[in-house]
Amino acid sequence: MPLAAQRVPMLFVGLLSIACGMWLGLVRLGWNLSLPWPGQLIAHGPLMVCGFLGTLNSLERAVALGSRWGYAAPVLVAAGALMLDLGPLGAFGPMLITGGSFVMVAIFVVVWRRRASLFIATMATGALAWTAGNVQWLGGAPMCRVVFWWLAFLVLTIAGERLELNRVLRPTRAVRSAFIVAMVTVLGGVVAATWWPEPGVRALGVGLLALTWWLARHDVARRAVHQRGVTRFMAVCLLGGYVWLGVGGAIAAFTGVAMPGLLYDAMLHAVFLGFVISMVFAHAPVIFSAVLGLPLEYRPAFYLHVGALHVSLILRVVGDLVDSLGRWRVWGGLLNAVALLVFLLNTGRSMALRGNHGDPI
Repeated sequence: MPLAAQRVPMLFVGLLSIACGMWLGLVRLGWNLSLPWPGQLIAHGPLMVCGFLGTLNSLERAVALGSRWGYAAPVLVAAGALMLDLGPLGAFGPMLITGGSFVMVAIFVVVWRRRASLFIATMATGALAWTAGNVQWLGGAPMCRVVFWWLAFLVLTIAGERLELNRVLRPTRAVRSAFIVAMVTVLGGVVAATWWPEPGVRALGVGLLALTWWLARHDVARRAVHQRGVTRFMAVCLLGGYVWLGVGGAIAAFTGVAMPGLLYDAMLHAVFLGFVISMVFAHAPVIFSAVLGLPLEYRPAFYLHVGALHVSLILRVVGDLVDSLGRWRVWGGLLNAVALLVFLLNTGRSMALRGNHGDPI
């Protein structure tokens, strides 16, 4: 069986995880949907972050590594996610996911030895943050503490990827130093939030705002948005995601909210959905092509799921922040799920049609 075909089950588990995570998210918002298992609502965050994004990211890293042992990371993460998808929340799923994150760290150790660089160090630190969060999760730490480590994992990973892609602009030492300051502030805020939640979250917010400024000022997307086709589409996704990163950072910096509630919901979804999922939308043509070995042709219809995501998040965040518009949050959450479903449908349709006509990206 071709190696690309062997990756399909892992990708399928990731997609199943996002579907289950969306279902649980809608239940949490008050939609009258059934729960397969009592107490399964707590799996919403783990399924979205670890089950979908963790599987996708570890699979991408294994492909880039080019060694079969690296696939232990997505296999373990996907297996753990499947446990969360199909059964009550227990220790076995988190244990497998934690094991997968340790393999991710090992992958970055090998990559660092091949080519030591700031962007590799940033992504490796993200993998360490994921592992630290997973260890705490496995140890029974409250999700409101674990989630900030997961946030650092995704933010640092994306920041490292953007730094790598921005090498064409030859950033100066001052630009690189500003990047380091932002990353250290993000990580320092997460560490501090473990013991001093409110000050730590405020510091995290400052770091996210600093990263937003850096990306808006120095990222190649500012130039790429003036291009056409898939290049412009990716740039639009990136720039929109940076706006949401700034929104999440501002809420964190000005409120220091570290416990579940409406502000907490607005902050986390601005970052996880607005920023992180926008990055997934932007890089989907590259990620899915690399993982599955099939070209994914860009289509203007991709703007449908991008637009739906931003509109739904505006509704959700405004509903979180304005008491009299609380129903907007509920409908915004439903549209969040619709945006993700449209993304999956658009992606699948593009890959299916690519077999008949069109040129690879």
